Amino acid sequence: MAGSRRHPTVRLLCPKKSLLSPPSPSLRWLVGSPRFLPPLTVAAALRCLPGGADASSSSPDLQREADEIRGLLVRGFDVVGALHVGRSAEFGADARGALELARALRERLSGERASHGMVGGCVDAGTGEIQFLVSEGDGLEAVEAAGVVWEDEPGRLLWEKGCLLRCELPLKLPLYASSDDMSGIEARFFSLIESTVSKLRDPHVSYLIEGPLATRDESHYSVILHGNDLDSVSNLTHNESAEVYSANIVSCSKFFPAKRFNLSLTGENADAIQITILSNQSFNNSKANIPVVEYFPAPALASLRLINLKLDILCYSSVDLPVAAAVSELVIPGLADQLNVMKKAIVSELTTQQPQLCPYHFVPPGLFIPVTAIYDTRYGEIEEKQSELRRNLHLRLQLPLDRPLLRISNALKFSIGGTDKKASRNSSSLLRDVHREIPSSGVSGGIMSLIDGSYEYYHYLHDGIDDNGWGCAYRSLQTIVSWYKLQQYSSINVPSHREIQQVLVEIGDKDSSFIGSREWIGAIELSFVLDKLLGASCKIINVRSGDELPEKCRELAIHFETQGTPVMIGGGVLAYTLLGVDYNETSGDCAFLILDPHYTGSDDLKKIVNGGWCGWKKSVDSKGCSFFLKDKFYNLLLPQRPNMV
Repeated sequence: MAGSRRHPTVRLLCPKKSLLSPPSPSLRWLVGSPRFLPPLTVAAALRCLPGGADASSSSPDLQREADEIRGLLVRGFDVVGALHVGRSAEFGADARGALELARALRERLSGERASHGMVGGCVDAGTGEIQFLVSEGDGLEAVEAAGVVWEDEPGRLLWEKGCLLRCELPLKLPLYASSDDMSGIEARFFSLIESTVSKLRDPHVSYLIEGPLATRDESHYSVILHGNDLDSVSNLTHNESAEVYSANIVSCSKFFPAKRFNLSLTGENADAIQITILSNQSFNNSKANIPVVEYFPAPALASLRLINLKLDILCYSSVDLPVAAAVSELVIPGLADQLNVMKKAIVSELTTQQPQLCPYHFVPPGLFIPVTAIYDTRYGEIEEKQSELRRNLHLRLQLPLDRPLLRISNALKFSIGGTDKKASRNSSSLLRDVHREIPSSGVSGGIMSLIDGSYEYYHYLHDGIDDNGWGCAYRSLQTIVSWYKLQQYSSINVPSHREIQQVLVEIGDKDSSFIGSREWIGAIELSFVLDKLLGASCKIINVRSGDELPEKCRELAIHFETQGTPVMIGGGVLAYTLLGVDYNETSGDCAFLILDPHYTGSDDLKKIVNGGWCGWKKSVDSKGCSFFLKDKFYNLLLPQRPNMV
């Protein structure tokens, strides 16, 4: 469905939720890639944030929006429209107003009016109905779109013919200023930044372009470009039949393995063409000059400040684009953009302690394109300003405010020189997420509510500790702590049995003889340890008999849907980890997804699943046997998800 020439179709790759939620009056900036994606394609939606007491969705602070979005979007993506969200939308006026705001923002971002198609839309949050006006070029009349197409496989459209380029550039910029008079330091700093940007195209600057490696045994393709190779690359075409490639007409596809069209862009799997900038000071420009030395005496005592910057940019490109064009038209402008973003952050602190600005790249859930966040790492991630910055990013990207999705540990990892992209994340040898391999529960018409996130399976005899018969609750606690760690809520190591006991002694719950003992612990002790080590609060449910546990299925389902943390079930002398429930509210039929810490074998996933050590358990099975004991009371520990970003 392409629409007619007069009434084109708008193609949406972003989730519908990103356009409709929240339903209160607001504005979304629509992001696309006019150069590399089909016309009028929207890849993402960013929420417009209020800029002050007088700002509203109809009159946002466009300069503030442009400054923040410039640092957030990677080069290759651009603002292609805006969408007004309201409860009772007036289509014509709202859509035209959104279109004009998008044009104005685009002009502030790039310094010129958009030559590509732009869209303005409105959505009635009550009904979910979305309509668009489309202008296919600057000055052309806006017409109503013929329709809206929601793409079934947005990731495929973006990455089957698209790729990433990454350039890291550490800089040490010398800034001289009078020791007695700092009045002109800002102007000198701005001039220094402009001079640095202009030098990126100098003939003596070289660009080493390297492709990613899929395996350690695989060689990668690389070329070197010089500053004078970047002239007039926009008009070059790549002749696929040519056997000999000139460096400036090699396309980006040359840098990827032949079977690279199964790209998935995740935190643990991000491939990019790597660009390293080198300076060839012995470059011969064919002109012989007599060396000249000029002396400019300083009018007063001068001081030197070294401005340390670490640039790190991503660019989005078609794989068919010549790599020289990508460097000239994406990478260099991207570096200039990031320098200017950092300039504004640094200028107010030139005479005091410098910010330590570090860019990080993320693809959070619900977003199919990467974004960049620049953090000041002087005081760590929990510093108040950094927390507020992350909160604003969550609001703009429409991410939940109780998930640490934009912390440094969740940034994209890139492979360099054949290194393992997953090494830093998957250093543990423990099994993860073993429940993913188990069959269905057998509950007819049930609704499954499961753990949200990854965990490690801790069971008897791990770490060389013989805790058979007494350590099941310790193991359940270790699994719970691993969940908090893997979701980036905490960086502490999973505690050993002895460390758990030490915590309970330190808080006064146990006496010193408890350390090194084989005494059991229960739900209450687990809650004390989680509070002490992680600051995590817990809810505890008590039931008088195992027969009563099915009555708690609805409450447990709500827990997994809202909190998503593993649950510890303790009854008698046994403890289990609960990973989910399958519950039919009409019939009352239910099953519990149990991870059993009493397993003593090797970490063989097939053996664990086939042996029922991780699986669905009914309160009473088909043979009439009860899994939960009738004559024992049970405590259920429901750890709460921290409300943090």
